[in-house]
Amino acid sequence: MARRLRFIGTDSKNGGCPAIHENLDTDEIVVQGRPLTDPDDIAQLRHLGPEDVAVVVPRELLVNHGPKELERVPKLISVEEFGLLFHSFEYSAWHLETRRGYASDAEDEGYAEFLRTGVVPMDLDSEWCTNIRQQTGAGKYVGRVRVVDNPPTEGQLFLLGYARCNAATGEDARNLWREEAERVRLPAEDFWIFDSRLVAILRFDEQNVFQEAEIVTEPSEVLRYCQVRDAAVATSRPYGEFKSQLGELE
Repeated sequence: MARRLRFIGTDSKNGGCPAIHENLDTDEIVVQGRPLTDPDDIAQLRHLGPEDVAVVVPRELLVNHGPKELERVPKLISVEEFGLLFHSFEYSAWHLETRRGYASDAEDEGYAEFLRTGVVPMDLDSEWCTNIRQQTGAGKYVGRVRVVDNPPTEGQLFLLGYARCNAATGEDARNLWREEAERVRLPAEDFWIFDSRLVAILRFDEQNVFQEAEIVTEPSEVLRYCQVRDAAVATSRPYGEFKSQLGELE
């Protein structure tokens, strides 16, 4: 059975070797680099088994992207603490949404109306919309990419309609088919990036209820999530264009 590998990072300037990956199911780290082939070099290595292969990587790769702790202890914050991040960020806040539904959406007053009419009501005076409008009005960037199944789930259709509210507050709301998200290897997790220096990974229970956020500040990990953001934005479409495409498929 193939390992589930996740790309961690590279210092390559052209997108090639060297690079580091991690096994999502174990503590294995996979180092990718040029093979060491000179017999005189290999003769100097100790404990190289008959099935082992040595690779050559620059020191900076391990310093910049190698794990810093044997066992990473997650830093968790409450829902209330997470909410404060949307008032304290200085320059940018960006969100990747990958779930097929959210309990908070189903509890929204407008959800029942959406089920009746197919239209999501706009409440631009809500606490969320008011704050985001203030943040974007101050010149800050707020954006998100929503991953959508084909066909979309009920919850995803609701969010496609709610994207009008996102856009009205100044958000850069975009969408991406799940097949395309898997092609560019986006992780199947929800997270926010604040100021390209702090990542909040969102944790949900089996009923899609938001429980807590895990805060990541290690530079190499933050960089990896920023690379995910870049890939998601580059392959996604503005919600209006995406919704038009969705109508063509119906």
